[in-house]
Amino acid sequence: MKSARYLGKGEIAIAEVPIPETGPHDVLVQNIYSSICGTDVAVYQHGPGTGHRIAVGGEFGHETISCVVKAGQQITEFQVGQRVYPYPRYARGNTKQAGTIGGFSEYILIPNARLNHSLYFVPDQITDKTACLIEPFTVGTRAARRSRPKPSENAVVFGGGTIGIAAATALKWFGLKKIMVCDISGFRLSKARALGFEVCNISSDPFIQNAVSCFGAAPSLLGETADIDIFIDAAGHESILKQFMEYGKIESRFVSVAVNAAVRNLDLLHLTYS
Repeated sequence: MKSARYLGKGEIAIAEVPIPETGPHDVLVQNIYSSICGTDVAVYQHGPGTGHRIAVGGEFGHETISCVVKAGQQITEFQVGQRVYPYPRYARGNTKQAGTIGGFSEYILIPNARLNHSLYFVPDQITDKTACLIEPFTVGTRAARRSRPKPSENAVVFGGGTIGIAAATALKWFGLKKIMVCDISGFRLSKARALGFEVCNISSDPFIQNAVSCFGAAPSLLGETADIDIFIDAAGHESILKQFMEYGKIESRFVSVAVNAAVRNLDLLHLTYS
């Protein structure tokens, strides 16, 4: 089979490797589509250690929709031809390999395959290309859930990429009253607007004035601010946490889902009183 191998910064090779042998408790899946994660881009552009734990010479790719092509003798839950989503944390039996399950290879061996653990069935109404977004959608949904959303609350999501849109969509499903997506890309903001979200281009429009106009006003430790209950950072820019500290109303919450390794300083007294 063909397998994409990561060779370091800016280098990928397509290698011919044997198709894995299927044991009695294993399932072999053939990948239909695999989408490209931001961490895949990061490790390609910047080198090892900047994305998931993708080893030089190893496979990578993890946002995948696949089809069962072989099931071991002891497997009863899966049959050849079924479409499945390999859950990255458990697909290869190693939680440290979540970003390197082999989504950019033709086949993946799922050892000790278990339904709703390492493999999930994909309903017919979800197309193959849409099913590639299951993994990033779960990331955005988890970020939204971690914000402890309540119906009738307001939220702002910084970053209108895949994760940010997923988080905003989940917040809408949780029943929030108004959700604003902020970005610097007109293309991304047009997509967010088409999905029914308020938008703000923070490269050209004043954020806090737009937020007050959209959500109304509420008290903060530093004075009147926008009535935003939830801030979600899906962009990773250092200014976003700073804006939350400056503009967050009393008892608002902040969740970061963006990949950012920078060390930040926090005013704990400000957090205590807010």
